[in-house]
Amino acid sequence: MSLYRILLADDEEEVRKGIIRKMDWESLGFLVAGDAENGEDALEKIEQLKPDVVMTDIRMPYMDGLTLAAKIRQKYPSIKILIFSGFDDFEYAQQAIKLKVTEYILKPVNVEELTEILNRVRESLDEEIEQRRNVRLLRESYQNSLPILRELFLNDLVRGNVLAREVSPKLEEYEIDLLGARKWLAAVVNVEPEERAEGQPLSRQQEQKLIPISVRQLVEDNLKGYFRFTIFNSTGGLTILTAIDEHNTQTGFIDLLGNICKEVKRILEVTVTIGVGYNSPRLEEMGKSYQSALDALGYKAIVGAGGTIYINDMEPVSLGKLQLEEKDEAELEAQIKFGTRETIESAVRTLASQMEDAKVHARQYQVYMLSLAGCITRLMQQYDMDLRQIFDGDGGFMRFLGNGQSREEFTEWLIDTACQLNEAMNRRRDTATRQVIEEAKRYIHEHYQEPELSVEMICRQLHMSPAYFSTMFRKETGKTYVAYLTEVRLNKAVELLNETNDKTYVIARKVGYQEQNYFSYVFKKKFGVSPTKFRGV
Repeated sequence: MSLYRILLADDEEEVRKGIIRKMDWESLGFLVAGDAENGEDALEKIEQLKPDVVMTDIRMPYMDGLTLAAKIRQKYPSIKILIFSGFDDFEYAQQAIKLKVTEYILKPVNVEELTEILNRVRESLDEEIEQRRNVRLLRESYQNSLPILRELFLNDLVRGNVLAREVSPKLEEYEIDLLGARKWLAAVVNVEPEERAEGQPLSRQQEQKLIPISVRQLVEDNLKGYFRFTIFNSTGGLTILTAIDEHNTQTGFIDLLGNICKEVKRILEVTVTIGVGYNSPRLEEMGKSYQSALDALGYKAIVGAGGTIYINDMEPVSLGKLQLEEKDEAELEAQIKFGTRETIESAVRTLASQMEDAKVHARQYQVYMLSLAGCITRLMQQYDMDLRQIFDGDGGFMRFLGNGQSREEFTEWLIDTACQLNEAMNRRRDTATRQVIEEAKRYIHEHYQEPELSVEMICRQLHMSPAYFSTMFRKETGKTYVAYLTEVRLNKAVELLNETNDKTYVIARKVGYQEQNYFSYVFKKKFGVSPTKFRGV
């Protein structure tokens, strides 16, 4: 098993380096991923380094150890927290217990004591992972899963086969807690296939077959207590239906799904991708949300696997979006949206070959051509493109409705048109992403003075998921959101220092920092001098 990652936070560099130097971390099963000099610094590094354990002093500037522990527990509930303190205070210990801190250690800490504590932590982490992988427990969990009738009902619901008047009684009958929400959301979890290594033991191969069960259990554990939801197996994959009410938000749900993807990777060592559909104002229409969640998964080829893909990030919201019912039309649409020229050409030729095999009246060929052109038309309408491109002129579709054009010419026309549409969609997505990031930057410049400004606030404004926004923002700007916001705030602070006589604490508040000391710390970290000395230069 790989080493567990640990992050050490203490405002005294000598203490940090001393602890790192004295311990034989590898023999204890740990790797020191990094260290931090205060709570704010630790939070940023936790996002980057993804530690399994955080060791923190209780007394630090800008953010103390207990506040750090509370934020970790809220956002990263599986991280083990060790707090060490020079204060033998019962009140501190009580707060630590409430935050489910793994160990509360009094300074000074000697090597023997810390070794004993780390051994306990490692055993606890080993036990958690072993429980996830325990084949016997997984089989028991599978045997105790929801009744078949409940699964059948939920599958009928997402396929649109349940009458509106039957939805509420069935939900109550099967004790599915989804009623009484403002809106509902579907998500589909896709477990990426793992290549089987040569000579792999049979027991490990059998264990891998149970991974989807373990993924389901982990998803349930993470969502429980935060959302009302139900989870079941459908033809599309492991499916989640969740209720969005006054106690939670759609953005929060998508963000939590992103954390679940990371948890699955860390604990089970497998990659999962979660497609999230459009929200539905009525439970009986959950089929639309479910289908759009499946559509979102189709964008893995563009954004990559291993995270959440929110359909609203990928496709423009359109009034009256059409759903193609026929399998061949759906395959052609999928290839136009996600495929390459080669896969598009293959799909078109497969469909066109049906015309070669059929022996019907000429009018039937025309109807078939119209249905294929209709697939193109619907996509162009969805993306608000000019239909004259494919219908008008000598090179347009209308010429195929006469008697003088062959089916081979139609096939070539359809391939070229579909490929042009594919290229246009890719350009539209790239342009839309750049426009959204520019809007985000404008929002930051207009609101940087607000201390509570966060990714979540911006994503609510832009109607995007936090995970997708963070990835796209970094890709477009070359910086994380936090780094960009800090740069904007500090550049404005430099202007105010040069152009006004305001006190440092006044400037700190004007650029979004509630605490003057933390503002000075961040300023000095970037410019090498404090704000006061900068003004005197």
